[in-house]
Amino acid sequence: MHLALATEPGDPQHPNEDYASVAVPASGQGGVLVLLDGVTPPEDDHGCVHTVPWFTARLGGAMLELSVSHPDMTLPKALAEAISRTAEGHRTSCDLSHPRTPQATVVAARWSEHTVEHLVLSDSVLLLERTDGTVLPVLDPRLDELPPAVGELRAAVRALPRGSAERAAAGREYVRAVEALRNAEGGFFTAAADPAVAARAVTGTTPRSAVRSLTALSDGASRWVEVFREGSWADCVALVAGQGPQALIDRVRAAEAADPAGTAYPRGKARDDAAVIFVAP
Repeated sequence: MHLALATEPGDPQHPNEDYASVAVPASGQGGVLVLLDGVTPPEDDHGCVHTVPWFTARLGGAMLELSVSHPDMTLPKALAEAISRTAEGHRTSCDLSHPRTPQATVVAARWSEHTVEHLVLSDSVLLLERTDGTVLPVLDPRLDELPPAVGELRAAVRALPRGSAERAAAGREYVRAVEALRNAEGGFFTAAADPAVAARAVTGTTPRSAVRSLTALSDGASRWVEVFREGSWADCVALVAGQGPQALIDRVRAAEAADPAGTAYPRGKARDDAAVIFVAP
C-alpha cells in the first residue's frame, strides 16, 4: 500500500480551510481517506463564533474515526453521524440555522480486502484509477446544474474589473443567488449542521480487484484540470502517482501565478487552498 498527501493554503497569511487525512486500521487490512474543503463565508456575520478550520477539523476527524472504527457503518451514515457530532459541539454557542454556518465539501473512500466504497458531496473530486488504466472521475454535478440565471450572474461578475465597486455589488448579488440554492431542493448540498444532507452524496462501491489507485482533490487542486485545462483526469492521476501530490499543487500555483488577475482563466479566487490525497491500496 502506498499513501501520500499534500495540502497548502492559497494565502500563507490565512489558515488553510482544507482538511486531508488517511488512516489504516491496526489490522493492516483496508483503510480510509477523508478530504474536506471548507466553504469560505463572506466577511460579515455567519452565525458562528468558530472558524472554518475549526469546523473542518472537527467534521473531518469525526468522519475519519467513524469510518475506520465502524466498518459496518456505511459512509453516508458515518457522515451523518459526524455532522451530528460536530453540530453538538457548537449548537449552544452558534446559530446553526444560519445559511452561512460553517460547512464543507466532502470526499471519502474506504477500502477493504474486497471492495472500495466512495462518497462525494459538492465540488471536490475523487478519481478512481482502474486496473485497466482508465480513470473514472466521481463528481457531484449539482453545482454545474444550477439555473441558467445563476450562471449569467457569475459571468456578469467576471466581466467587470477586479476591485471595482460594480464588481463588488454584482458579486454580492451572485452570492445571494447561490446561497438561496445551498442545501435546498433544485440546488446543491454541502455538509453543515443537518445530518440529512449525507443522503444527498454521490456514493458507490467498486470491487477492490478493479481499482489501482484513488486520488482525492479539493477544488483548489482540481482546477489544474477544470479551470486551467492543463491535462485530463488521467493526466492528473499520472502526475500525482509519478511525482507526488505536491507536484500537482506546484503546477496549480504556477498556473495561478501566470494569470494573477483571473483574466485568461476566470475563477472565484485567484489562489485557493489545495489538498491532494493519493492511495494505491
